[in-house]
Amino acid sequence: MSPEKQIAIVAAATLLLATIAILLKVLPKRLRHDKFINKWRYLQDFCRDKTTWSQAILLADKLLDEALKKRKFKGKTMGERLVSAGSKFTNNDAVWYAHNLVKKLNINPGAKLNENEVKQALIGFRQALRDIGALPITREDKGENGGSV
Repeated sequence: MSPEKQIAIVAAATLLLATIAILLKVLPKRLRHDKFINKWRYLQDFCRDKTTWSQAILLADKLLDEALKKRKFKGKTMGERLVSAGSKFTNNDAVWYAHNLVKKLNINPGAKLNENEVKQALIGFRQALRDIGALPITREDKGENGGSV
């Protein structure tokens, strides 16, 4: 084989590898449902007691942020990533309500939460996680059954 052909093959292989590397870095990762389901179930345990409701909300916010990062939504902060992902959410207002509740908890860690606030926030986070593919869509989402948080 001539040296020109060898150089061309090496250059083509290098270009192909560089293209694959760029695509892997830029394309959103596929999210593993089982990992997010387990984390969601873990944070649901905090809903059993009023004293740990705020922990459930904070964990849900972190879980959504993790999913947004893995899906490569742009932004340095959670808020910027929420803006970037806004078109993906079926209820953008619910996601922002939930995230603003987290900001309220960060400012005032001892803030009292009522059951309705907690439910609305967790429903917003859960739907956002489903909208971006972190949690699977279930039959209850399709209107076949009543659902729980």
